[in-house]
Amino acid sequence: MEEPFVSIVLRSFNEGWALRSTLDALKAQTHRNWELIAFDSGSTDGSVEMIRAARPAHFVQMLPHEYRPGRVLNQGMALARHERVVFLNADATPQGPGWLGPLVSALADPKVAAVFGRQVPRPDCAAVFARDYERCFDTGRESAQWENFFSMVSSGLRRDAWGRRGFCETMQYSEDVEYTRWCLAEGYLISYCPSSVVMHSHNYTPQQSYKRSFGEAWALSAVGTGTEGRSSARRLFLGWLRDALGDLRFCLRKGRLRQFTGALGIRWQQRLGRMHGLRVGRQMHGVDHVL
Repeated sequence: MEEPFVSIVLRSFNEGWALRSTLDALKAQTHRNWELIAFDSGSTDGSVEMIRAARPAHFVQMLPHEYRPGRVLNQGMALARHERVVFLNADATPQGPGWLGPLVSALADPKVAAVFGRQVPRPDCAAVFARDYERCFDTGRESAQWENFFSMVSSGLRRDAWGRRGFCETMQYSEDVEYTRWCLAEGYLISYCPSSVVMHSHNYTPQQSYKRSFGEAWALSAVGTGTEGRSSARRLFLGWLRDALGDLRFCLRKGRLRQFTGALGIRWQQRLGRMHGLRVGRQMHGVDHVL
């Protein structure tokens, strides 16, 4: 049986240190029937030249301040020629030649609007973030019990579902979660493909952790999907304490106890950023979530 054709949408910004390996991994996939659509938002590290050498079917370049996640995702879907569209970040390197096949197969089901693959952290990933990857993607993952979890880093969409309603273009964060919430509300399924694996991780500073948590919470509150009630110092502390205890257990289990103290600051900034983001989002958008 002939392989279904698939469009791969690659997003890049100054990730040349990983991009070459990512492009090489794409060439090595056993599923060979695909086209490449690339977006670059102002790279200055040689990424543009690497992408051009890969001869994509479409290559869209923009300035950093012009990048808006939902807009780029919608444009990628519009440029794609095929019903099944796979998204991949430039710094998410497929692990082995079987990365693409499972995503494509999962999208054969018309009830499946979106699918996402497994992510494993890079060897230099700090313990606090490595634990999050375990919670989100490992065997027995906690994220399976969450109301909704999705990541565009290594994922796929069906065009017919997207054609009914695309990504929100005004959101700077959490546009993927907002979109898949809509899919679930419409009766579609969101699938997880653990056999499709990429290596991907970031070591954020405490300040970067605060900014991301603030932005994600603000974005979700803007569309009425925040789940926390009025924040308090007690709630903030108890949440941080739960995070810290989980990190301590992880560090002990992995023999990385020396990294535990660094995790404390990261978790505090994450909790603080989320609390502030929800508060600002509720005030700005007139949304009030009650427990």
